[in-house]
Formats: sequence, structure tokens, C-alpha cells
Amino acid sequence: MTTASLGKKGRKIVHIKCRRCGKVSFHRRKGYCASCGFGRSRKLRNYNWVKKKKSRY
Repeated sequence: MTTASLGKKGRKIVHIKCRRCGKVSFHRRKGYCASCGFGRSRKLRNYNWVKKKKSRY
């Protein structure tokens, strides 16, 4: 009987810790962070579709 983790042994770690935001979303080969956009642009990555609507009561 084999474990499920045996198939992941040859893989290299793709995402590492980002220098700017600290999240583990910096892509090593592409050279930019998926979360904050570090390495691609000087501005912080932000989109309107990410933000949730504020509830007004």
C-alpha cells in the first residue's frame, strides 16, 4: 500500500515567501508574487473583483 504523498516527491517548491507581503505566493520561475505583484510592478496588486462589498446597515 502506498501513500498519496509519494507522488509529490520529485516536485520542486514553486511558490516561496514574498519579500514584500510575506505570503507564500512568490513564483520562483516567473519572478513575481501572485498576491501583491512584487517583481512585476511597483504598485501593489489590487483588483475591484477581489474586494468584498461593505454591508451598510
